[in-house]
Amino acid sequence: MAKRLIPCLNRILVEKIIPPSKTNAGILLPQKTTKLNSGKVVAVGPGIHDRNGNLIPVSVKEGDNVLLPEYGGTEVKLGDKEYHLYQDDDILGTLHDDAF
Repeated sequence: MAKRLIPCLNRILVEKIIPPSKTNAGILLPQKTTKLNSGKVVAVGPGIHDRNGNLIPVSVKEGDNVLLPEYGGTEVKLGDKEYHLYQDDDILGTLHDDAF
């Protein structure tokens, strides 16, 4: 039976996107170009309450591709997969395929 993690408060569960280490032609890419600075949101918490008791929801949703900080997050292993937990304000932004 697979386990599912539902983050608490304003935490976000992210599966890091692992870029290819070589091109389709077989050319090995330098380690610098294979940084893990993006990921896919797998689960989100409900949010946090402000001083007045109003719920402040998490700013991303499941399925979003997000830009992650170079350091931080808590590594979590569920089954044979590795995930990372971040707080909502640690996420740097969302990534879209739209051209500028």
